Amino acid sequence: MNTRRQFLIRAPIGLLGAAAACSGDRPAPAGGAPQATPGAPPAFGTAAGAGPEVSPSTFAEAEKLAQVNMSAGQREMAAATWRKTMAPYLERRSGPRKVTLGPDHAPAMRWNPALVGSPTGPDRDHFTLSRTETPPLPANDADIAFAPVTSLARWIESRKLSPTRLTWIYLDRIARLDPKLRSVITLARAEALGRAAMADAEIASGKYRGPLHGIPFGVKDLLDTAGIATTYGAEPFRDRAASLGGYDVANTGAVVFNARR
Repeated sequence: MNTRRQFLIRAPIGLLGAAAACSGDRPAPAGGAPQATPGAPPAFGTAAGAGPEVSPSTFAEAEKLAQVNMSAGQREMAAATWRKTMAPYLERRSGPRKVTLGPDHAPAMRWNPALVGSPTGPDRDHFTLSRTETPPLPANDADIAFAPVTSLARWIESRKLSPTRLTWIYLDRIARLDPKLRSVITLARAEALGRAAMADAEIASGKYRGPLHGIPFGVKDLLDTAGIATTYGAEPFRDRAASLGGYDVANTGAVVFNARR
């Protein structure tokens, strides 16, 4: 049985082969080439050639790095279609038609669940938490750590559990277990404790912000965190920290760490 790693290695070559096999047999549409939608990218395999010329021997050498074996026919097919299939995607980064995206640019697509012509939302934000019976606060820290966020929120709201104590529970588990699990890349310990203390003070003064107030959380090492390293799990970005945009830890009151897969 092929492993997931083998599939990820072989899939691009298979896609090249399928695109090449289909492109030669597709009849031309009546009336000439169809008009492309303005601003739309070219269909796969129909872009103008880009990148350097490659040969079957190029793929033979690449097989040594990817640890795959191709037949002579597969190498011929990949070399013949490379500049029209995969190379245009590389060309967007290497030029000459390089697409430069700044760190403050919005994503290319946005998902909006509102139907066209319907109101965009209520006149004011309103969140109602379901009223269910809250279990008593466990005496064991491990039971607190594994409790659902619905219970954690109730305990914090009723001041049976402080954000600082909850943050320490998770920091302690990270300190004890991560040397074996190796799941944390960047631990924002000082920031987490500082924001937890602020949440404690706000809740004590009667300023409870809602169910997620003071709840610790972690994020994958792909989400920019302002002022904190976000490495994408790659050595070249070991010391990378976002200065524009990204997620502002200072406004969360929660623990943030970047976790490995």
